[in-house]
Amino acid sequence: MDIFESRTSVRAFTDEPVAKSQVMALLRAAMLAPSACNQQPWRFYVIYDKKLQQALCDTSPYAAFGAKAPVLIVITYVTDCIVSEFAPIDASCAAENLWLKTAELGLGGTLMGVYPRRERALAVKKLLGLPVKEEAFALFALGHPQKTRSAEDCWHPEWIHERR
Repeated sequence: MDIFESRTSVRAFTDEPVAKSQVMALLRAAMLAPSACNQQPWRFYVIYDKKLQQALCDTSPYAAFGAKAPVLIVITYVTDCIVSEFAPIDASCAAENLWLKTAELGLGGTLMGVYPRRERALAVKKLLGLPVKEEAFALFALGHPQKTRSAEDCWHPEWIHERR
């Protein structure tokens, strides 16, 4: 449980670059996520270009900090898969794996939602020139945290309801 209890959202990063080997380890972990019918609809765009990062982060009023991250990963999904209605859920599973691997590697990140906001998805799609049958799901700011902080205790046993 340590990795689950230590994962936090990081919105402030140092200028230290993220090693390509670390980025590839994150993406490998993301691609190990479960998906409906093993359709693996996710795609990943790794953005280092600061102007493009800024433009992508401008698509959401809550993503400004992402433009200051050393790396911005755009998670997308294809819609011409076996059960396309589950593709966003599959992308979410991949994002969670990516986030947990980020914590394991001592890096920091925050997921910024694009889906289901159609206007955001269309703006990201246009900026990246995504194919017709590919949709934007989320932005993920990635880097070395400026400072570490403790994860919030999110255990709420009162939210558990058992039926027998």
